[in-house]
Amino acid sequence: MAMTRAVRQYAIVTGSYWAFTLTDGALRMLVVLYFHNLGYSPLEVAMLFLFYEFFGVVTNLFGGWLAARLGLNVTQNIGLALQISALGMLLVDASFLSVAYVMAAQALSGVAKDLNKMSAKSSIKLLVPEGKENKLYQWVAVLTGSKNALKGVGFFLGGLLLTGLGFRGAILCLVILLIIVLFITLITLDQGLGKTRYKPKFTEMLSKSASVNWLSAARFFLFGSRDVWFVVALPVYLQSQLDWGHIAVGTLLAMWVMGYGLVQSQAPKITGTARGAIPDGKTAKWLALPLSLIPGGIAALLFAGIQPDITLIVGLLVFGAVFAVNSSVHSFLIVSYARSEGVSLDVGFYYMANAMGRLVGTVLSGIVYQVAGLQACLLVSMVFVLAAYFISIQLPDKSRVSV
Repeated sequence: MAMTRAVRQYAIVTGSYWAFTLTDGALRMLVVLYFHNLGYSPLEVAMLFLFYEFFGVVTNLFGGWLAARLGLNVTQNIGLALQISALGMLLVDASFLSVAYVMAAQALSGVAKDLNKMSAKSSIKLLVPEGKENKLYQWVAVLTGSKNALKGVGFFLGGLLLTGLGFRGAILCLVILLIIVLFITLITLDQGLGKTRYKPKFTEMLSKSASVNWLSAARFFLFGSRDVWFVVALPVYLQSQLDWGHIAVGTLLAMWVMGYGLVQSQAPKITGTARGAIPDGKTAKWLALPLSLIPGGIAALLFAGIQPDITLIVGLLVFGAVFAVNSSVHSFLIVSYARSEGVSLDVGFYYMANAMGRLVGTVLSGIVYQVAGLQACLLVSMVFVLAAYFISIQLPDKSRVSV
């Protein structure tokens, strides 16, 4: 009976996370396409998301503390409500959609996204019985992988809604969807989920676990390595150097994100759970090494002038597959390392490092590309992955850690 309840709650948490992710991906594509059509450069469009990433850092730091005090159900529903508010801000007349105004809406969306993600991933720790590491890994992989696959679907949805309904009509559809989801979670999600017997002090937001701290540092460089060439440099290069159209670029990125998510969901099979192998710090370390070779190899082929379009497509697919397994293992390790009492504190701190890596990667993607080109971005990516490898040496070899 207890497991049936856990499965039911997992389905509610996952469904809510899916709906949120779908609207988040659609919103990103709507903003990119709409403002690009208004004449904004790719770098200017990327800067619209600066506050989205920055407030993700802040939210993960404070959100874990808030969830430990109020409960994960509360923070998950707050995340949905804030996303509805952020979308609602964009329903104003087009004349009010200045850069500053859209950045403010994106800031609110960034807070919403990371509250929702932190709540969903922390919930899994509490829903899986102690000692069921194989089940924990599978549930985390499904949640993480399906999220990224749906984000790619959201890219398509955003373009489809924009074409069929226009900007305001598309936004209104997303608002209606999330209002329905919020209503469902308010009446079905366990009201005691994530509430702790103690009320952590404000000073306890920073993790005291060495394992969590090392894993968070590795996560910072891992996600910085992706975004330093994926966010701005790659789409700008495809358009400006290879003359790709907007639809072609958007389709490639959407397909990449969906494929990335599908590989993440299969990570337990790839890393050998069928043989009883549960990932640990050693797994994270050795997965980072081959990943570091990929951006370096792509850069070398581009320097040599070898079929840049084919080089980038194949390189992107290989990088995405290896990166997805790395990311899935990291996502499992943080849930495994986190304390059951106050799990949201450790998970929130970890995803703060994740958001910081994305923020730094996004900014560097624009700066490095503008100064030195795509190859330089790829070399920075390689250095970041190597940093994640050397940091991962400090991770314990057993996934079960006493804190």
